[in-house]
Amino acid sequence: MGKSKTKTAIKRICLVFFSTLLMVLLAVVGVVYIILCGPSESAQELLARSLKETSAVGFIADIFLPAQRVAEIMNDKDAVFETESMDTSLVVLPTAQKESSVQDDEGLQGTEDENGIEFVEITGASYRGILMIVKDPTRIFVGVPSSFGDAGLTLEKMVEKYDAVGGINAGGFEDPNGTGKGGTPEGIVITNGNLVWGSAETMSTVIGFDQEGLLHVGYMSAQQALNNHLWWACSFGPALIVNGEAINNGTITSSGINPRTAIGQRADGAVLLLVVDGRQITSLGATYEDLISIMLEHGAVNAANLDGGSSSQMIYNGEALNINASVKGTRPLPTTFLVRK
Repeated sequence: MGKSKTKTAIKRICLVFFSTLLMVLLAVVGVVYIILCGPSESAQELLARSLKETSAVGFIADIFLPAQRVAEIMNDKDAVFETESMDTSLVVLPTAQKESSVQDDEGLQGTEDENGIEFVEITGASYRGILMIVKDPTRIFVGVPSSFGDAGLTLEKMVEKYDAVGGINAGGFEDPNGTGKGGTPEGIVITNGNLVWGSAETMSTVIGFDQEGLLHVGYMSAQQALNNHLWWACSFGPALIVNGEAINNGTITSSGINPRTAIGQRADGAVLLLVVDGRQITSLGATYEDLISIMLEHGAVNAANLDGGSSSQMIYNGEALNINASVKGTRPLPTTFLVRK
């Protein structure tokens, strides 16, 4: 008799649970339908971009909207902004540069500086995040897995591999329907001054540092990046700020609301590493325009958007400083911007 009552109770609990789950899903679908098929074009475009920027659920916009309308909304994905030549005189790098040497499989060698990093909490109407400010730009480098093509490493594993003090996720990677393993980068990767992914002719929005610690942002070939003496670099974008001026080209900077990662550099050479949480009740996410505003507010002369969404992550001293949006746990990555001790 007792077992029968227990089974009945379990069945009722399961019925209530799945009924509630179904109602929630129907409510979400209803909201999506109302926004995508409703009268507000701005709301439609914002949600469509937010969905299409997400590898795993981008197909939802295709279900509710005609292919032609989706193409109109997302035409910025095929657009390329030819950034003007960087004015290197706008950034005055620190005069006392540290000697640094990074070996991919042997950790880092250099002078430890515990006083060169500060943090700022970032808040906005639809987001919250964290800004890491690294005073010495030569402490920034690109971390990569031991090889490309298979699976990448999580940011936590990257920090551990290089014995770094912390870092953020960096460039994009092949991610069909959200199933990518983080082992195949998009564009190019340069480490220690060597092109380790991509061909010399590969064109992309390149984000990287030369040996002096100057951040370079622009659409260029891998060979041009090497000619500019980039020592650490990856690909993503778009560029957000160049030579102190915001990129206000609407077809480039139009975006949805999502978790974001960005990098910038101030006039004094300090590097701005930004991660904004998203897909949470307390932080829906940020747009490209939000990133531009944050970077300008904190003095960025040059800045660029990095891979976002479920990849957005910041770690410092072994702790995650933001809430990652992935329900599966932190994602494996092909590239990271790390900070040496």
